[in-house]
Amino acid sequence: MTQRAFPILFITATRIGDAVLSSGLIRMLADEIPNARFTIVAGPLAAPLFAHVPGLDRVIVMEKGKGKGHWFKLWNQVRHKKWGLVVDLRGSATALFLRREKRAIWKKTPGEIAHKVIETARVLKIEDAPPAPHLYITPEVQALADQMLAPRGNEQAGPILAMGPAANWIGKVWPIERFTQTAAQLLGPGGKLEGGRLLILGGPEDGRMVEELRMASARGRCIDLTGKVDLLTAYACLKRADLFIGNDSGLMHIAAAAGTPTVGLFGPSDERRYGPWGPLTRAVRGPRDFEQFKAVDPDLSQAIRHMSDLPVAKVVKAAVELLDEARASAVVEPPAEPETPVEPPVAETAAFETAAPEAAPELPLEAAPETPSAEAEPKLKISPRRRKRAGGEASPPV
Repeated sequence: MTQRAFPILFITATRIGDAVLSSGLIRMLADEIPNARFTIVAGPLAAPLFAHVPGLDRVIVMEKGKGKGHWFKLWNQVRHKKWGLVVDLRGSATALFLRREKRAIWKKTPGEIAHKVIETARVLKIEDAPPAPHLYITPEVQALADQMLAPRGNEQAGPILAMGPAANWIGKVWPIERFTQTAAQLLGPGGKLEGGRLLILGGPEDGRMVEELRMASARGRCIDLTGKVDLLTAYACLKRADLFIGNDSGLMHIAAAAGTPTVGLFGPSDERRYGPWGPLTRAVRGPRDFEQFKAVDPDLSQAIRHMSDLPVAKVVKAAVELLDEARASAVVEPPAEPETPVEPPVAETAAFETAAPEAAPELPLEAAPETPSAEAEPKLKISPRRRKRAGGEASPPV
């Protein structure tokens, strides 16, 4: 008999970086529960990341309102369905007041410093094998990205150095002239990516900031997609890049999720929690650690260029070492697993609104008690296949 859909409500982050770092849980649930149907809740900036999740019913964009009004609005949108599982990475009380079989709610652990990937995996009690971030795209999105990266006219292909020189706060922005110097050393004569092309990525508001980097590039050797592509197309472009160098930002996490060797530049943010995740990543900082930045700027809100003490030579050294490691691993690395086929989103989900699943799938989460005051302690067994594929650890600073 055909199993009924197992509806999952997945509440993730507002910020792009945090949403990317939680994305491995969605892939794990999709792999472990073949009949999973997802309703994903995210902030306006992060919501587009989940457009092509397999088994997607709906993406709910939750915009912050006055007080807690946005949570009440969300509850009103999802209260009519009985959920098989509610995963709440925002730690709200929403799951306590919904009809559901099981629930998993994020709780802050005071005093603990753990990477966000591990922290989110702990919600499902799988922190011993945290799933690596993963974004889903369609073949059409990848084809569009490949078309954008294709050489024009007499241009040569060559390797691609991708850069993300922007960030959401001036304190985390490495000076643009240092990005320019780094690109020149890596792409120029004798550089590790000699003869290659520069790919620049960023949001619509970053166009003027990257102008110096674009103008310093050799004619015909720069692909400036700043403000011209959405997040998933940027992800598809990064899958074709040989190296990414960028500030601590959502784009840095997208690059690492794409499997691109990634050098993340850190200063007034904590790489122990937000370093790029994966085996081919580096978190690089200058002589000061995170606590020293907090001593100068306790609220991390001042308009101070904190990143000026990170030298070009240190970034180039980390990039060269990472490229050597990536090329060495490519010799012995087995072929990548094929992408999971993408199902088109279901426009309407009325069929699931009143009927609970006939039988819950074999998901070994403890059932949540029906009293709002008691919290479940969910545990999820990990298949040997997924444990083998679980992503690497955050890299220590160089």
